[in-house]
Amino acid sequence: MTVSSFAPVSAAPSTTAYLPELPRLLVDRAVEAALLEDLGRAGDITAQATIPPSARAIATFVTRRTGVVAGIDFARRAMAMMDPAIRFSELIGDGVRVAPGDVIARVEGSARAVLSAERVALNYLGRLSGVASATRMFADRIAHTKTKIVCTRKTTPGLRAFEKYAVRCGGGANHRFGLDDAILIKDNHIAVCGSVAQAIRQARAFAGHLVKIEVEVDRLDQLVEAMGERPDAVLLDNMGPETLREAVAIVAGRAITEASGGVGPDTVAAIAESGVDLISTGWITHSAPVLDIGLDIDVA
Repeated sequence: MTVSSFAPVSAAPSTTAYLPELPRLLVDRAVEAALLEDLGRAGDITAQATIPPSARAIATFVTRRTGVVAGIDFARRAMAMMDPAIRFSELIGDGVRVAPGDVIARVEGSARAVLSAERVALNYLGRLSGVASATRMFADRIAHTKTKIVCTRKTTPGLRAFEKYAVRCGGGANHRFGLDDAILIKDNHIAVCGSVAQAIRQARAFAGHLVKIEVEVDRLDQLVEAMGERPDAVLLDNMGPETLREAVAIVAGRAITEASGGVGPDTVAAIAESGVDLISTGWITHSAPVLDIGLDIDVA
């Protein structure tokens, strides 16, 4: 599945108004670390060797494929960290669909600085836009249902907060960010604990009043057992659409229903049509293709 197979740019409005803001400190730390990694011990020796210090450039971030933008702030901060005097003009914001040839942003300033920041800016912008684009593709395919697409913890180490932000840019929602913000009882927890019911009871005794409890089941008899303990949510793992319909009927609105396992571009619609509230998938983070974005440069 390529980014170019996504729905047309005009198919849906921007989701920008509903996006959270990434803390500036998180973005700056990530961008600084990436620049330090790229610059190494001597800086950009190619730019130093070939470009006069006084040379200036105008450059545009241009999309090569259809998709959804995410990560503009990373490109902006990469340029600013290399040279605070660089002028960065955002033309298309995060959460907005783009078509091939659309100009996302323009920069103007020191040619050396622009070229030295180029790869870091594009790496973040392309990666996060890829996640947003993949999420939008899934969301479009289930738009005729009530179901929402949510991410998982299958994220790139060190980039979780950013990839989950990109999921929001693409019209998805976030699952838990880590092991400490909700209790999710999975099959291995149940195996050690002894039973679905016992695991939920122990979790209920441990959890604070604001902590949600979700339990994973892969059979309908487990689901019936779980519902006797009143979990906040049930994760219906690797169930086919017909079994999911039965599961939704058993739950009958008493808990949030989440389908997981076997979720891909070709299966997501049938899963959503079963009536589940959520579909969680790692595909939108671990398998999302990078959105092809280039930096076209001219000498000022």
